[in-house]
Amino acid sequence: MNIFEESCEYHRSGRPGKIEIALTKPCQTQHDLSLAYSPGVAGPCLEIEKNPADANIYTMKGNLVAVVSNGTAVLGLGDIGALAGKPVMEGKGVLFKRFADVDVFDIEINSHNSDEIIKVCQLLEPTFGGINLEDIKAPECFYIEETLKATMNIPVFHDDQHGTAIISGAALVNALELVKKDISKVRVVFCGAGASGIACAKMWETLGVRRENFLMVDTKGVLWEGREDLDPKHPKYNKYKAYFTQKTNLRTLEQALKEADVFCGVSVKDQVTKDMVRSMAKDPIVFAMANPDPEITYPDAKDARKDVIMATGRSDYPNQVNNVLGFPFIFRGTLDCHASQINEEMKIAASKSLAALAKEDVPDYVCAAYKMDRIHFGREYLIPKPVDHRVLLWEAVAVAKAACESGVARKPITDFDAYRDQLEARLGHGREIVRMFINKAKRAPQRIVFPEGEHPKILRAAELIMQEGIGTPVLIGHTNIIEQRKEQLGLALHGCEIVDIHKLTPDEINNYVEELWKVRHRKGVTRAEARKLLGDPNYLGTMFLRLGKADALVAGVGQHYPDTIRPALQLLKKKPGVNTVAALYALVFKEQTVFLADTAVNLGRNEPENLAETAILSADTVRKFGVEPRVAMLSFSNFGSVNHPDARKVAQAVELVRKQRPDIVIDGEMQADTAVMESIINNTYPFSALKGGPANTLIFPDMTSANIAYKLLWHLGHADAIGPILMGMDKSVHVLQRECDVSDIVQMAAYAVVDAK
Repeated sequence: MNIFEESCEYHRSGRPGKIEIALTKPCQTQHDLSLAYSPGVAGPCLEIEKNPADANIYTMKGNLVAVVSNGTAVLGLGDIGALAGKPVMEGKGVLFKRFADVDVFDIEINSHNSDEIIKVCQLLEPTFGGINLEDIKAPECFYIEETLKATMNIPVFHDDQHGTAIISGAALVNALELVKKDISKVRVVFCGAGASGIACAKMWETLGVRRENFLMVDTKGVLWEGREDLDPKHPKYNKYKAYFTQKTNLRTLEQALKEADVFCGVSVKDQVTKDMVRSMAKDPIVFAMANPDPEITYPDAKDARKDVIMATGRSDYPNQVNNVLGFPFIFRGTLDCHASQINEEMKIAASKSLAALAKEDVPDYVCAAYKMDRIHFGREYLIPKPVDHRVLLWEAVAVAKAACESGVARKPITDFDAYRDQLEARLGHGREIVRMFINKAKRAPQRIVFPEGEHPKILRAAELIMQEGIGTPVLIGHTNIIEQRKEQLGLALHGCEIVDIHKLTPDEINNYVEELWKVRHRKGVTRAEARKLLGDPNYLGTMFLRLGKADALVAGVGQHYPDTIRPALQLLKKKPGVNTVAALYALVFKEQTVFLADTAVNLGRNEPENLAETAILSADTVRKFGVEPRVAMLSFSNFGSVNHPDARKVAQAVELVRKQRPDIVIDGEMQADTAVMESIINNTYPFSALKGGPANTLIFPDMTSANIAYKLLWHLGHADAIGPILMGMDKSVHVLQRECDVSDIVQMAAYAVVDAK
C-alpha cells in the first residue's frame, strides 16, 4: 500500500474525515440545556449587543479561525476544485488544534471569482477571530488578501505566501551564519514566481537580502527588465513579478545559478540538475521546497556537492521547511492579544524566534520522534522540528510581543511570563504544574547535587536548570570526562560546580570517611569500607547533602531505583516523627490530577501505621501542588462490606490519620471506583467524608497494587506522570525514572528545590 492509498484508508476508516465538534460545557440535564440554549442564552446575547468585544468571552470567536480556499492551487495538485481540496483544509484544522489549540472551521468556496471570495469572507467576519487563506492561486491570492486586510477588522493571513516565507527565512539566516556569509552580499536565485516565491523574496529582502542580488525565474525564464509580459502595457502584466525584474543578460535558470550563493525553489520537481548545483558558489544553500517532489532531490544535491546545505519540504530529509512551524503559532499569538492584523513586524518576529530556537538543546522526545540519538544546530538542523512543543512558547510569545509593540494589539499583554505559563498550560495540565514548580524554585534557587554528573542527559539538564534559574547544579564525576562531553554537546555549563573525588584534598576525603563511618559503624562498616563506599558517586552525593554542601539530590537516570535510594536511606534521617518513607506519583489528566502512593518504596509494609503515615505524607505533598487533598484509602471492600484482615487494616489507618491530622479530608476503606466516582459516594455512601466530590489522593494497601495501578493509568489513560516523589526524608532526595528524558530531570530538579525550601 503506497502513501496515497494508506491516506485514503486513514481518512475513510471509522468516522469519515479527521475532525469533529466537541462540547466544552456540560449538557446533561434540563438545566444545562436551558443555559446552553433557550431561555438562558439570551443573557450573553444581550451582553454582546451592548459590547461586541464581549463575543470573545461568551463565544468561541476569539479562538476560532476560518481556513478559506477555492481549491485552485492545492498542494502540488493544482486547480482540483473547492470540494476536492476539503481534506487539505480539514488537515489544516487538525494542525491548528494539535499544535496551538486553535479551533477551526474550514470554508470551501466554489468560485473562481476573487470578488465573490472576498464578499464571503467579509460577511463571515462576525463568526471568526481570524482568516487563514489557503491554496488560492496567484495572482488572485494577492488581490484577495490585500483587499480583505484593508476592509476587515480581524487578521487575514495567506499561508501559502507568508508561511513558507517566514520559515524559509529562519532557515536562511541560520544557514548563512553557518557558512559565514553576509546576508547583504549573497546572490539569490528563485525558481517559481507564484505566491510562495514572491512572498519568500519579500521576506528575505526584509531580512537583509538586497533586491539587486535577486534573480527570479518563472516558467518563461529569468524576470529581466524588458521582457514583454512584464511591461505594464501587456494584458497579462503582473506587478508582483515586475517588482523583481533585473537588468541582466541571463535568461535561464541554469545561467542564473552559476556562482549563486542561494537557491530557493518553490516551483515543481526536477528543475535543477547536479551540474547546476556544482556551478554554484562555495558552500551553496539549496532550498528545494516543491511538494511533494523537490526541484532536486536531497541525495542528488548531496552527491553533487559535499558542501551543500540542503532543505526541502519533505519530512524524510533534514531541514524540512514545513508551514506547520508557522500558522498555528502565529495565529495563537495574534488571537491572544486580539491583534487587528498580522503585520510585517509579527512575521519577522516569528521567523527570528524559529531561528533562535534551533540553536537551543533539542529535547529527547523530539529526537525519539525522528529516531535519532541527538539533534543539534548545524547543516542538517537549521530550524526546529514541528513536534517540538517549545515552538508554541517561543513563536506565539514573539508574535504577540511584536503585535503589542507595533500597536495592533487591541488587548495588549502586559505580563509575558504569565502569558508563557498560559501557553504551557495549553500543552497539557502537566506542563502547567511543572511550570508552577519552576517558578517557585526560581524565587529561591538551591544547590542540587547530581551523582551522575558525567551522564549526557544530566549535563544537558544542568544547562537548562541554570537557564531557568532553578538552582546551581553540583556535578559529581571526572572533570576531564565532563569537560569532554560538555564540548561534544555544545554546552556552556557556566556556573555549574564539578566535584571530582580524585581532586578532593586528603582532609576533605577524611572528613567524609569519618562522617560516613560514624553513621554506619554499627552496621558493620569499617573506615576502610567507608572510604571504598565514597568511590560510589551516590554515597558521595548523599554525604554532600548530609553535611550541608548541597540542598537537594537528584539521581537515577542510569541506575536501578534501589541502587539510587539505598545510600539516602542509610545516611540521611527521616523527618521528625516519621517512620515511613514512601513514593508518590502525580498523574495529570486533561480534566484532573490524581495522586497515588506508595508506588515505589514499601514492599510488604502495609500495617495500619505505615498506611496512615503514607496518607499524611501524601496529603502534605499534594498541598505543595496547590491542591487540597481528598484522600481515599483503597481496598477491595467498601466501609466494612468484607470482614477481612486486609480491609480492617485500611480502616484502622483511616482512624489513625483522623486522630493525628484532623485537617485532612480522608475516608475508607473503599473500592477504587467508589473513590473516583462522585455519584457512588453521594448516592450509596452519603455518610462519607468524601461526599461532594471525588478523591484526588489514592492510598493503596500495598506497593504492588499501587505500582500496577499507576502504570496502567499512566499509559492507558494517556496521562502526564510526575514522579516518583520521595516523601518522608529530612533532606530533599528524589529519584528519577531510569532512562527518563532531560525535561523530566529539570522537572524533578525544580520539585527538589521547592521541597528543600
